[in-house]
Amino acid sequence: MSVDSNRRHSLLSWVFVVVLVVLCATLGAIQYVWIGQVSRAEHERLQGSLRSNLQRLSEDFNAEIRAASAVFSGDLSTTDDMERESEYATRLARWRSTSRNAGLIRRVASVIPEKGNLVFRNLDMESGALVKAEWPAGWSDLRDRITARVQGVAVRQEFGGPAPDAPLLIDIPHFGRGEFDSPRESGWTIVELDRDYMGSNLIPQLLLRHLGDGDKLDYHVEVVARNSPDTVIYDSDPGNHSRATLHADASVGLFEGGFGPGFIRRGPERGRGGPGNRPPRRGPSFENGRGPGRPPGPPNNGDRGRWILSVQHRAGSLEALVEQSRVRNLAITGGILLLTLAAVGALMQFTRRSHRLSELQMEFVASVSHELRTPLAVIRTASHNLSARLINNPNQVQRYGALIEEQSEKLTDIMDRVLLFSNAKAGRVIHSQEPIGVDLLLEEAVAACAKQIEESRCVVEKTVAPGTPLIFGDPTALKHALLNLICNAAKYGAAGGWIGISAGPAADPKSAMVEIRVSDRGPGIPDSERGQIFDAFYRGKVAVADQIHGTGLGLSLVKRIVQAHGGTVVVRSEPGKLTEFVVTIPAAPAEKLNEFADPVNRG
Repeated sequence: MSVDSNRRHSLLSWVFVVVLVVLCATLGAIQYVWIGQVSRAEHERLQGSLRSNLQRLSEDFNAEIRAASAVFSGDLSTTDDMERESEYATRLARWRSTSRNAGLIRRVASVIPEKGNLVFRNLDMESGALVKAEWPAGWSDLRDRITARVQGVAVRQEFGGPAPDAPLLIDIPHFGRGEFDSPRESGWTIVELDRDYMGSNLIPQLLLRHLGDGDKLDYHVEVVARNSPDTVIYDSDPGNHSRATLHADASVGLFEGGFGPGFIRRGPERGRGGPGNRPPRRGPSFENGRGPGRPPGPPNNGDRGRWILSVQHRAGSLEALVEQSRVRNLAITGGILLLTLAAVGALMQFTRRSHRLSELQMEFVASVSHELRTPLAVIRTASHNLSARLINNPNQVQRYGALIEEQSEKLTDIMDRVLLFSNAKAGRVIHSQEPIGVDLLLEEAVAACAKQIEESRCVVEKTVAPGTPLIFGDPTALKHALLNLICNAAKYGAAGGWIGISAGPAADPKSAMVEIRVSDRGPGIPDSERGQIFDAFYRGKVAVADQIHGTGLGLSLVKRIVQAHGGTVVVRSEPGKLTEFVVTIPAAPAEKLNEFADPVNRG
C-alpha cells in the first residue's frame, strides 16, 4: 500500500471520527432538552396524582367521620327514656357489627334539656345503658354553647376553632316542635371520636390505601392542627427531624367540607317568608373553624379543615425525586454515547492494528522470501555445477558440498522458526519439562551461536553465580529462547565487540526466581521502538535500513517461551552504550527436584 493511500485512509478515518463526535454531541444536546421536558411533565403528573390521592384520602377520612355520626343521626327525640336507651343500644350494636373502624367512636352521650337544665347521660359502651353523669372534663365549651342555644343567646363563632388538644366532639341535634309548630332543638347526641385510634389505625390505613406501594409508604406524612402547626397529631416517621409540614409536596385538610368537631350547629333559620319557613336540617352539621365570613377555598389545597395533612416524598421532595430520575437518565444517555464513541475508537484502533499487522505480515512474507531465495539460489547454482561436472577438483567438490550443507542449515533454521512460531501461537510451546541447570543451558546456547559470534568478532563473557538454583522447563524451548537473544547480541552488537551473559538468583530471595542477562554494546534500541520489539513480524528501522537479515519472529518467540514457563522478559537500553535483555524464570520447586531425583517416582 502506497504512502498516499495510507494518508488518504488515515484522513478518512479522522473525518469519520469528527463527524461521529459532532453527531453524538448533537444527539446528547437534543436528549438533554428532551429529558428536561419529560422531567417537567413527570413532575406535574406526580404532583397532580398526589393531589388527587390526597383529595380521595380526605374524602374517605371525612366519610368515616360521617359514617360515625350518621349512626346516631335521625329521630332520637322521643321523651321515653326506655325507648331512647334501646334505640341508642341498637344503633351502637349496628355500628360495631358493620363498621371496619368500630374503634373510631370513643364515647357517646345524650343531652336533654329539662326544666332549664341540661341532663347529661353517658352511654355505657358495654351494656348500652344511658347513665346520668357529670359533664366530662374538656366538654365545658360544648356545654356552655348548648346552654346558650337553649336560652336563645347568640353564640359568637370563634376564629380558628377549638384548641388543638380539645376532644373531637360531634354534636348531633334532634328536633321537636316548638311555638307556632316551628322546629326546635329538643336534644343532642354527642359523639366523641378517639384521637389515638385515628393516629394508630384510621390514618395509616388510609395512607397505605391511597399513597402506599404495597405495605411501603414512599412519603413522610405529618398531621398538625391548623390553628397550632407545632402541635403534631400524627407523624409517620417520629424519628425524622425534618418537618413534612414545612417542606410539603402537597397538603389537604381533614374535617373539612362542613366538619369541625366541637362546634354547635346553628339552628333552623327563620325569615325569608316567615318563621319556620325553612325545614329542619336532618343529621349532623358542623362549623369548620374557618372563622365568620370566610369563604371556602378550592378543594385539596389544605386550606380548610381542623387538621392539615402534609406529605413530603422521602427523596426530599417530588422535585428532588424527578431530578434524581433526570440525572440517572442523563447519566445513562451520556454513558451510552461515551460507550458508542469508545466502541468506535476501539474499532478504529483494532482496524489500525489489523492494518499494521497485515503490513507486518506482508513484510514478513517478503523477508522470508528473501531469506529463502538466497540459500536456494546458492544451493541451485552449486548443485547445477556439480551435476554438470563443471567442477572436477576434489577440493572444490568438497567446498561445494560444505556450501550446500551450510545453506541447507539456514533454510532449516528459517523453517524451524516459522514452525515454532506457529506452535507458540497455538499454545504448544512446552512439550516436556524437567529440572535444568542454567550453566549447561547457556553453554549449549552459546555453542549453537558459535558461528554468528565468530563472524561478529565479539568477546563473550559468561558468568553464573554459585548456588544458582535449577529451573524447571522445556530444555529445547528455553535453549531456543536464549539462542535467539545471544545471536541477536552478536548480530546487532558487533560494533561493540562484546557480549555479556550472566545468571544468578533474583535480587529478592523470597521470589524463588532465576535471572539470566544477555547484554551487548551495540547501537541500542530507540525509545520509540522499545515497546514493539516483542511484537510478531516487527523489525526495527536500523535493521531494515542496514538490511540485516531476519524474520521479525525471534524476540516474539522469546517472549512467548518465557511467559509459557511463568517468567518475564524485559529490555533495558541506552543507545550507543548498552542493551540488556533480562529473562526471569521460576526456580524448580523442591517437589519437582525430588520427583526427578527418584527413578521410581519418575516411572
